[in-house]
Amino acid sequence: MDTLETRELRYFMAVAEELHFGRAAERLGMAQPPLSRAIQQLERRLGVSLLKRNRRGVSLTGAGEVLLHEGRAALDATTAAARRTRRAGGTDTPGGPRHRLVLAVKAGASHELLHKLLDAYAAEPEAAEIEVLPSGTCEQEDMLRDGRADVALMHAPFNSLAGFDSEELMTEGQIAILPAGHPLAAHKTLSLADVSDIPDLPLARWSRHGVYPPGPGPEIHDQTQLAQLIALGRTVAVFPDSARAWLWAEHTAVPLTDAPLVVTHIAWPAHSRSVALAGLIRTATRL
Repeated sequence: MDTLETRELRYFMAVAEELHFGRAAERLGMAQPPLSRAIQQLERRLGVSLLKRNRRGVSLTGAGEVLLHEGRAALDATTAAARRTRRAGGTDTPGGPRHRLVLAVKAGASHELLHKLLDAYAAEPEAAEIEVLPSGTCEQEDMLRDGRADVALMHAPFNSLAGFDSEELMTEGQIAILPAGHPLAAHKTLSLADVSDIPDLPLARWSRHGVYPPGPGPEIHDQTQLAQLIALGRTVAVFPDSARAWLWAEHTAVPLTDAPLVVTHIAWPAHSRSVALAGLIRTATRL
């Protein structure tokens, strides 16, 4: 049989991620014996072993690794379908509009472009309401895949556009954002090496998929926290040039001569058939 039920996938995903039947059962809010039976039935139907079981615990087989990867994408797709269907019908917000698009953007990036896009699209006949959803580093991809967003502004080379349709909107350089009183703030240009090894000013660390890169710099949770820590002389950050729009008087932006160019794309799920989304894409490409 070549079909899978979402219930089966959720059961398997819990075991595959926890690698422990007891913890998976607790996470699912069920007893362990029926969970074990469900996984065994799934293995019999598929005709493969998904898990290796021994006294030391549970591990994934090669087939299990494949189902973990494919199953996650499948569950994201079903969740996305439900979320976008509710938005299309206006049922996710009591009394909400019947036409609404959620646009995911990286907090602090492409400010001027976003402002122009929203103003231009609002002037279009039959324009949908746009809800702007700020996100952390690289979160736009997950938001598109699981349906929290209908469309996103993505930034290559930092975001992956794999699996999405996209249009290129803007290319820009990068800047170092420093405390205004720091000696390096007086330079006309800097290199990545200059800002990556400042003894008294470590680079800020943003979470990527819940994991912070190693380093002495502070863990950053949002743009306001970052702006304050820079102003206090506690950290330095690297951003696209368009981030100048949100800088404080206590900040100084210095161009980086060797940082890769950042290309801003508007991206959306490849299978989308939304008329409202198509109108937003047309407006973006005209800009």
